Order: sequence, then structure tokens, then C-alpha cells
Amino acid sequence: MKLVSWNVNGLRACMGKGFPEFLKAEAPDMICLQETKMQQEQADFEFPGYYEYWNSSIVKKGYSGTALFSREEPQSVTFGIGHEAFDGEGRVITAEYPDFYLVTVYTPNSQRELTRIQFRMEFEDAFRAYLVTLKEKKPVIVCGDMNVAHKFIDLKNPKSNIGNAGFSYEERGKFSELLACGFLDTFRHLYPERASAYSWWSYMYNSRANNTGWRIDYFLADERLENRIEDSRILSEVMGSDHCPVELVLKDEE
Repeated sequence: MKLVSWNVNGLRACMGKGFPEFLKAEAPDMICLQETKMQQEQADFEFPGYYEYWNSSIVKKGYSGTALFSREEPQSVTFGIGHEAFDGEGRVITAEYPDFYLVTVYTPNSQRELTRIQFRMEFEDAFRAYLVTLKEKKPVIVCGDMNVAHKFIDLKNPKSNIGNAGFSYEERGKFSELLACGFLDTFRHLYPERASAYSWWSYMYNSRANNTGWRIDYFLADERLENRIEDSRILSEVMGSDHCPVELVLKDEE
């Protein structure tokens, strides 16, 4: 089973930058998108063979937003985490399958000078509690743009970015708290020492060409699924956004 997550930074723009070709070539079983920046009714394109689920921002159109496309029809789909303060920005979709929940998230950015850090911290706590509740029912897979580089190895210039949005002590601490609830960072679990592996690059300073990036897009897997993790990949060669897709390959359940 192949699962893909990609912050497309505007799906309509990405459609013209190779998204349909990528989807056809990669043919994932499920693909989760973040920062779609659109409402479903604005889509003038189709994805044959996929059930489509959209969670768009209602507080500010053309902002944030997530989507989940699945070849298998989920048993149920929910939008948001049940907190009005966070659910208006279209940041979370949960799809239930027979043996796991798949949750895609676009975690709020703390913004320059950490102006939104309090909102971010409150979201982190609420989201973690939501996932823990799901885990009581069946294993959970979480994917998306989580807007944090966890360790020094996860960004090109860690020392100069300490305290900045995405690499603050507060954000990294919340990520550690989430992992401590029984989740594996699948890429780092398989490749603990692999450096220069990034999923986002600034559009400035020729960052992508120089691989001056950050690993802020993740697949987290419930520890109970550890024996099913076949591979976790960063598809850094795929263009179309300032992020690249990340991928999780699961073995069939024994």
C-alpha cells in the first residue's frame, strides 16, 4: 500500500506544474494534500479512480485547506478535530479504514517573530488529544505539513534558526510530545542518520538548487504498525510546489 502526502501550495497552480502527471505515474492508494487554497466547487479537474474529500478554509478563502483522495472508499470521514477555534481553517481530515485511521494535517505556521505561537501551541495540544482518542479505537497514521523541523539533522542551517518559526524550542517540544504518545517518525525511524533530506525549500536565494531546506513534511505511524513499514521516502525530485511529496509504503497486513 502506497500513501503520499504533499503540500501543493495551491492545487490549481500545482495542476499546471505536473500534478496530474505525478498522480498518474505514482498511482498512490491514498494521497493527502495540504494548502490546497481552494474550495471544492472551484475544481475544474477530476481525479478518476479516487474518492475525493475536501476540507477548505471557511474563515478565509484561498487560504490553508486540505484534501484526501483515496482509491478505497473509507468507512467514515471526518473534518476537523471538534474544536471550533481551529476547524474553520480546514486543517485536518480523518479517513477510517478497516485497520487504521489516516489523518492528514496542515499544522499552523507560527509566523515570523512567532506572532502565532500561542495559537499553534493550543492547536498542538488539541490535535494531540484528538489523535490519542483515535488511537484508543485502532492504529493511526498521521501525515502532512507539520511546520517543524524536529532535530538539527532536519534542516540545513539549524544553529542560525534556533528560536525561529519551525525550529523553536516550543514547536520541537510539542513534536516530541506527540511522538511520545506512541508514534514513529517513519523516515527517521528507518534512516536515523540520513542528512540533507529535506521536503521544503524557500523560493528565495536559490534554496532548492542548493538544497538549503527543511524536513517539515512527515508520515508518523502508530508504533503498532511498525512491522508493516516497508519504506518512507522523500520525493525531492518532484517539482510543482515549494514542498516535495513524501511517501509511506506499507506491507499488507499479515
